[in-house]
Amino acid sequence: PAPPEPSSDAAAPVCTQLEFKVGQITKVWYHEDADKLFCEEISCGEDEPRQIASGLRPHFTLEQMQGQRLLVVANLKAKKLVGFKSHGMVLCAAEPDASHPSGERVEFVEPPAGAPLGERVTYGGVAFAGEPATPAQVEKRKVWQEVQPDLATDADCVAVWKGHPLLTSAGPCKAKSIKGGVLR
Repeated sequence: PAPPEPSSDAAAPVCTQLEFKVGQITKVWYHEDADKLFCEEISCGEDEPRQIASGLRPHFTLEQMQGQRLLVVANLKAKKLVGFKSHGMVLCAAEPDASHPSGERVEFVEPPAGAPLGERVTYGGVAFAGEPATPAQVEKRKVWQEVQPDLATDADCVAVWKGHPLLTSAGPCKAKSIKGGVLR
């Protein structure tokens, strides 16, 4: 027999299979073998901080990274990035910027100050049912690849999926100034 489907309602939008969690960087260092990668320990309200590698060195300093509150895509399958096992992904907004050496400007998608670490983000106006998909299911079904093209910032810098704001109990998650940017 086929393996059971995840507990979420089959009619629920695909975005509800992803798990975006409120996190905060508690430790950050340069990846010793990759000039574009930071290695981070991020507290997401779990027993241990998550170790995540992000290609954000062209955009932020160590000081800007340390203590940063952000969103983590928490149910992606762990992947080795230049030998560092990354357990998730930091969600950022980006827009073209010819004046930046990388050709784009990047900002964190930040939860509001009152959102507790580990809180799962919901989407305004989207019915949520059940638990997010497992990392293996996300990988197999290519959930991230299906959801990501519809993630953006709106005219108020609010992170949205198909126009539905990414919400915490304390309000929407936002970029500082990027409007109409892509999220990845």
